[in-house]
Parts: sequence; structure tokens; C-alpha cells
Amino acid sequence: MQLSRRFTPLHLLLLSINGMIGSAWLFAPLYAAKLAGGGAIIAWLLGGAATIIIALTFAEVSALLPLAGGTTRVAELTQGSLTGFIISWITWLSCVTMPPIEVQAVLQYAATHFTSLTHMVNGMPVLSSTGLGFALVIMLSLCIINVASFRGLIGFNLLLFGFKVLVMILTCAMLMHTHFHTENFALAHFDSLGWKGILAAVASGGIAFAFTGFKHGVELAGEAKHTHITIPLAVVGSVVCCLILYIGLQVAFIGALSPAHLSAGWAKLSFSGDVGPFVGLAGFLGLFWLVKLLYVDAVVSPLGAGLIYVTSTARIIYAMSKNGYLADKFALLNKAHFPIWAIGLNFIVGCLLFLPLPGWQTMVSFLVSAVVISYAMGPIALLCLRKQIPEVKRPFYLPGAKLLCPLAFYCCNLISYWTGWETLSKLAMALALGLAILGLACWRGRIDKQRFGFKSLWWLLPYLMGLMLISYLGSFGGKGLITFGWDFLLIAIFSWIILALAIRFRQSHIVELYQDYQTTNIS
Repeated sequence: MQLSRRFTPLHLLLLSINGMIGSAWLFAPLYAAKLAGGGAIIAWLLGGAATIIIALTFAEVSALLPLAGGTTRVAELTQGSLTGFIISWITWLSCVTMPPIEVQAVLQYAATHFTSLTHMVNGMPVLSSTGLGFALVIMLSLCIINVASFRGLIGFNLLLFGFKVLVMILTCAMLMHTHFHTENFALAHFDSLGWKGILAAVASGGIAFAFTGFKHGVELAGEAKHTHITIPLAVVGSVVCCLILYIGLQVAFIGALSPAHLSAGWAKLSFSGDVGPFVGLAGFLGLFWLVKLLYVDAVVSPLGAGLIYVTSTARIIYAMSKNGYLADKFALLNKAHFPIWAIGLNFIVGCLLFLPLPGWQTMVSFLVSAVVISYAMGPIALLCLRKQIPEVKRPFYLPGAKLLCPLAFYCCNLISYWTGWETLSKLAMALALGLAILGLACWRGRIDKQRFGFKSLWWLLPYLMGLMLISYLGSFGGKGLITFGWDFLLIAIFSWIILALAIRFRQSHIVELYQDYQTTNIS
């Protein structure tokens, strides 16, 4: 039994947008403003532009190879099993954490009225035993919707999408109409960190995190109809739509702040007694009907994103099973053509992640550092496939790829670097655990030695170790030996060398593997 091609262009676009709009819009405008002040608008534009460039590379690759769990399977095709596993491990690690984070965001908001859901541990709200019980029920409900019915999944997604986009538009309109201080956007009101604060806002203020959902279209490509339209529309179109909404929200948020809010500076901006900045602003402005609506949306938005992450993360496990990294059972489908064992595994792991977690912003930094490294496969795979199978007709052809791919790879590495040394050091430990799992798969003979891709170590090891070293010596949480400004130049040179090495040490038999994928693994 194979996955069915049933997602239309509209289906996949709405799924991607819904998966992108989660808890980020509820928190990111505050965290971005605290880091960048009025420059948060610039941070959103930079983050959105970088994501669009990266998304364009995936649009060509995924339209050419519309595979379930596209990130991991394309990496395995162009670079071999070693790179494929590392990329899929990083991708899965970041995505499987998303539903628990979104569920925790739901319960954190609900705890304002139902205080028994959380308790304070070291000054942070942590789920209580009652909260954990509700979290498990919500997680189970998201999984049931994902395995029960395709029409049910699409219908429920449409309902959640319509409601939360309407609330976002209403919030923008009402804040701008009720209270708007244009002087908050003056250069004098930028955070004292200046450009460094703007760039930190992209990586650690929730902005890069807010765009992570664009890859839903990549992971669900194996079930898309009319791939030449569906995949580019879902992957790139979702980023453009969300960027417009996010900028509107950030403008409304900054404009609605009064001098009293900014009396202690942007970094001290807070709203006591409320979990979210928009709730605090709406209450301050006397828009109590909007406060109630925002509390409802605080449940709906994260749930919508969590629902779609359950959908796409299951395809990553499905692809890992297809590649031989995991047992064959994780590629099994139920009668509704959903990977039920993969969803079950993610449910168990997700529930374990409800153990006391750090704050939302700290988790976001870790997830961004992980998911951005997986983004690097877009430009690498595109250039490798252009070199190896240039004669194959592309359903979507990216103009100017020789310029855009190095730029996309550079953007990936910059965002990873901006998350800071503390975050990347934790990612290094997660990678070590992944390599242990890969070693077990090799020991059990599940990995084809001919496809292992040992020569990819010539670029992969320098890439990961170099990124860690630059971060350790850099000015974003590191030793500060590489000063701000010079780090841009260093990462540019580093990115160009690594990209050249990745293309040089690509799989030599991509043509045969591509034909094999076309005939046996296309879904």
C-alpha cells in the first residue's frame, strides 16, 4: 500500500499556512521588539526574505522529486545515507518537538483562567499533573484526526485556518485604529544593540521560528497532485502570505505601545498578569471583547500548527523507514493511507517531551538552530541535481540558481550562527545521539553500504565542526574573538567553501538512484 496523491494546490497551501501560524505570532512580536525595538520590522523583512530564498530552492527540488519526507530522501539521494540520516535526524528532532510546544502554549494561555494547569518552577510556568493529563488528551486528539479521515483532516484544518487568520486581521485593524504612536518607529527608538539586536531577533526572537512551517509542503510532497503547481505554491506562497500577516501584526504591536510601556526601554517591555503581549495591549486599550477573542485564538492557533506538524512529522519517520534508518513497520499505512505507526512513535516521543521544559524563547532558539541546518539541503541538492541530471525536465525551474543557492546556503549558516553558541552546543550533543542510532542501524545491516556516502564526510564534518567553532569564537554568546561585522565575511567564505565541497563530493551515481526513485519510491 502506498500514500495517495490527494492534496490539491489549495489543500497544501492552507495546510502550510496553518502549520506556520502557531504560537509564534502570539509571542514573537514582543520578543522581537525587546531585542530590536522599532527595528523589529526590518528583522521580519530580513527573516522573510531569507526564508523565501531558501524555500525557492526546495520548490525546484521537491517538484522534481515529490517524495514523502522529502528533506531526508533528497539528502540520501544526492549525498548518501550518512548525510541523509543526519539531515533527517535533525529535521525530525526539530519537528517532533513542535506539537508538544504548541500544546504547552495552549495550556499556558488557558492557565490564566484555569490555574491548576500550571505551577511555577524557578520562575517559569511548568505543566502540573492536571496540565499533563490535558496535554496527553490534546496530543492524542491531534493524532486521531490525522489517522481517521482525509476529509476530516482537511475540513478541520480549514476551520482552524479561517478562524485564526480572521483574528489576526482583526487584531491588526483594531490596534491600529484605537491607539497608534508613529514615533515608536523612529530610529532613536531602536534597541541599543542596533543591527546586532535586529539579527538576534531573527534567530532568537521567534522570527525564523515563525517561518519554519514552509517545509510542510516539502514533507507532504509525496501526496500532492499537480506537483508543478502545488509544491511551489505551498512552499513559497505560504511564506509570502505569512510574512504579510506577521509584518502587519508587528507594526500594530509597536504602534500601539504607549510611552509608559517604553519608559524603561525596549528590553524591559513586559505585560504583567498576562501570558501574551496582544492580550495585554488589548486590555490596556479597553478592547475587552478582543481580549476574549485572543484567548480563544490562543488555543486555536497553536492547535492548528500542532495538527499539521503531526501530519508532516509522520512523513519524516515514514521516509526514514523507507531509507532503512528505522524498522519497516514505520512505513506501514492504515486503510485511510496514513502512516499510523509513524504517528504513534511521534505521539510517544512527544508525550515524553512534556517533562519540565525551559521557556518558550529558549526552546525556539534550539529548534531554529536544528531546523535551519536541515534547510541547507535545499540549495545543496538543487545544485547537485543540476550537475548530475541536467537533461531532466524540471516541473519548476528556479532562475538564477547559481546566485540564489549560495545566497540561500549563506542565509542558513547566518541564522544558525545568530542563535548563539549556547544553543549550537546543545545541538552538537543531539547530533552525537543521532550518530549512535545510525551506528545501530549499520550494525543491524539496514544501511546499504554502496549508498552510505563516506566521501560526504569531506564536507559534512568540516561544515558541522566549522559552524560550531565559528559560533564558539563569535560575538553571539561566544568568546567574542570574531567581532561583529567580520563574522559576516568569515561565514560567507566558509559557506562558499563548504557548498563547493558538498557539490564536489556528491553521490557519483545520482542518475541510477534518481531512476530507482522514479520507478519504485516516488511516493
